[in-house]
Amino acid sequence: MATKRLPIKQAALKIQKLRTSIKYHEKKYYVDNDPQISDYEFDQLVKELEKLEKQFPELITPESPTQRVGEQPVAGFKSVEHRTPMLSLDNCYTVEELREFEERVKRIIPGQKIEYVAELKIDGLGISTIYRDEKYFQAVSRGDGFRGDDVSQNVKTIRSFPLIINNPHEIEVRGEVYLPFQSFQKINEERAKMGEPVFANPRNAAAGSLRLLDPKEVASRHLDVFLYSIFIDGKEQESQWKNLKTLRELGFKTNPSSRQCSNLKQVISFWEEWREKRESLDYDVDGVVVKVDSTKQQRLLGSTAKFPRWSISFKFPARQATTKIKDIAVQVGRTGALTPVAILEPVKLSGITITRSTLHNEDEIKRKDIRVGDYVLIERSGDVIPKVVSVMKERRTKKEKKFSFPSKCPVCHSSTFRPEGEAISRCTNPSCPAKLKESLLHFAWRRAMNIEGLGVALVDQLLEKKLVENIPDLYSLKLEDLANLERMGQKSSQNLLDEIERSKQRDVSRLIYALGIRYVGERTAQALADYFKDIDSLAKASLEELIQIEDVGPKVGESIVFFFKQPENIELIKKLKKAGLNFSSMKEEKKGDRPLAGQIFVLTGKLSSLSREDAAEIIEDLGGTVSNSVSSKTTYVVVGDTPGGKLERAQKLGIPTLEEREFLKLIKKD
Repeated sequence: MATKRLPIKQAALKIQKLRTSIKYHEKKYYVDNDPQISDYEFDQLVKELEKLEKQFPELITPESPTQRVGEQPVAGFKSVEHRTPMLSLDNCYTVEELREFEERVKRIIPGQKIEYVAELKIDGLGISTIYRDEKYFQAVSRGDGFRGDDVSQNVKTIRSFPLIINNPHEIEVRGEVYLPFQSFQKINEERAKMGEPVFANPRNAAAGSLRLLDPKEVASRHLDVFLYSIFIDGKEQESQWKNLKTLRELGFKTNPSSRQCSNLKQVISFWEEWREKRESLDYDVDGVVVKVDSTKQQRLLGSTAKFPRWSISFKFPARQATTKIKDIAVQVGRTGALTPVAILEPVKLSGITITRSTLHNEDEIKRKDIRVGDYVLIERSGDVIPKVVSVMKERRTKKEKKFSFPSKCPVCHSSTFRPEGEAISRCTNPSCPAKLKESLLHFAWRRAMNIEGLGVALVDQLLEKKLVENIPDLYSLKLEDLANLERMGQKSSQNLLDEIERSKQRDVSRLIYALGIRYVGERTAQALADYFKDIDSLAKASLEELIQIEDVGPKVGESIVFFFKQPENIELIKKLKKAGLNFSSMKEEKKGDRPLAGQIFVLTGKLSSLSREDAAEIIEDLGGTVSNSVSSKTTYVVVGDTPGGKLERAQKLGIPTLEEREFLKLIKKD
């Protein structure tokens, strides 16, 4: 029976709704690394849109999600064009769909014998790496399939990547960067301990790690890689199986489970085998990549605008289980974010006993109508904490209880605040025990109050011994308090006390930043200090007055007003004032030492003589402003090694640039 064709107006509305939904979930998955639906659910949205656009080709637009390949390159890295596109793969979920793939192949190249290579589909991040003159030269992320980010320094930290190969030709290898489960678990344990949000799954953790700006931190994540294709002087081998063999011969890491299959039946057997065995792996796989083996046949088959016709991803079923919600708890994170977590009856899933599941936020609980006592379907794809896919409402007994989100912080019982347009409520108390550790570290950071020596290990001890229960307690510490702590002798204790004492004289802009007011960064803190001159005036400011200041919009202004209205924060300010901290701007006293006043600088590339952070601090100390983006208001762009797109933009706008030597001369460091 034929499907009834929708009226074009109704179809247009449905198409727009699907595009909006897909765009949202693409951003959550690829940009924010915070997926809100499963891969299967996302694929169904795309398939539905493709079906409608096929029926109504006149409604297809260049901006439609079906007209592009994948994720956008991330800002902050140099953008590089791929020599040949890194296309994404079409997906199938059943044996019948896989057979349809083979039928399409046979229609294009009839009468030819088709052999395949089956490879486990690693849930990671696509990468292309170039070797020149037998040496590692460049690595570029997949990006949108046509352009990616230059992540050479970060990929270089992956120890399974050889830095020298025994082949004088130009070599390009492609593969998938991934995070082993063991590393993933360790990273999330550390993030949870620090009060930071955990990564949703190893793929998101790998993507987040590869985008870090500090290669040392990337190295600590212990990323790994499997390579699957090789181009020698732009040419592939005669078959995919030969590609893998050549890669191994040159010392590259390939997946040992890959298999050459003489027919589709063997491919299906491989898929069935690994559907059962995937739990034994130390990395996440979500299916099998099926490739026509012959490179000649691949060329004959070609590609659509989005997918190669000679390859398809045969997905595994999602890992799911049914269990009961025993209770709903609310956790408080580093920024004071209140996150609901379902406490579950223990259930085995992917070889792990699951007892907790994230519920994301209050709106998610209401949207899915999740209640204590409900039976729920949970899903896990390498996640430390799985998610609730759906509620089994037909199993309700009328004993289930609706959950009321707390209006007070469950840890310190202070009031909470949910900004308009946001889904997350936050504790307003900066001294909340759940927030205190990170608040102390932020307060002591060198760009804030610059208390050298007050690091993570020492803060942990101060909190454990209850020597510090709020930020002002730092200014009441005594020598005997510190000298009895682990690795803290008389000398180091006195040094720390001296640092704490010196911090009292920091400029008020640093104190404003150190308070941790939401949305108030260093630049905004400086603007507030310039305008109000002292903390007391800032604390009394109205929203109308605040939004007159550059860098302060309604959202930031509301956050500032709210901060200074909270009793806990009023008490915090009183205690800091009593401790003798500087509450007034010292800028007037330093007028003669501010030769860069009114000038805006943008930094790009790596400087050899000092870090970008140090350079920014010097500029600001001399009265200048550091911006992250180039505009017509920019005074200079300071250019180091391997500059990014900011240099190109500066050249287009005619903004003057300074090489490192010129910059050092300007700040009188040369």
